[in-house]
Amino acid sequence: MHYLIDNNVLVAANGKESHVGPACVLATIERLERLMAGEILVLDDAEHILSEYARYCDYSGQPGAGDYFYRWVREQAAYNPQHCEQVTLELDEDRSFAAFPKTQALAKFDLSDRMFVAAALTHHANPPVVNAADKDWHEHHEALQQHGVRIEFLCPAEMIRPRQGRSA
Repeated sequence: MHYLIDNNVLVAANGKESHVGPACVLATIERLERLMAGEILVLDDAEHILSEYARYCDYSGQPGAGDYFYRWVREQAAYNPQHCEQVTLELDEDRSFAAFPKTQALAKFDLSDRMFVAAALTHHANPPVVNAADKDWHEHHEALQQHGVRIEFLCPAEMIRPRQGRSA
């Protein structure tokens, strides 16, 4: 199977998401391990997704499970067809992702997550996007589903606590 992994899965696996509990952290670690054990990761050939991972991961010092996954992707998987397939994401004139549905229902969908939607809709297998702790995926689930986007939720919305200092 093919999968897209949202960067929030890596952050949660590192234990850096203060609004998720231990069960969610464990689910993310197990999910990343399962992907590395034999599933296919989908990335884009312009490295938009890898760049997003890099913003949240650091494998210097004491890396967490998400950092370890990022390192594995960077050093072993990204250009190995046994572990990864890449898609080309077309950009519109305004530099937005052309494959992302331009609908009112998705107008407030997080700009930084649109690359995952575009990659899912561009890839021949229409792979699910794996989400851990980002409520935006839950809030827009129905609208995304109407456009053929599948989402694998690792942490149910009711298990995601509000972030400190702002709403989730």
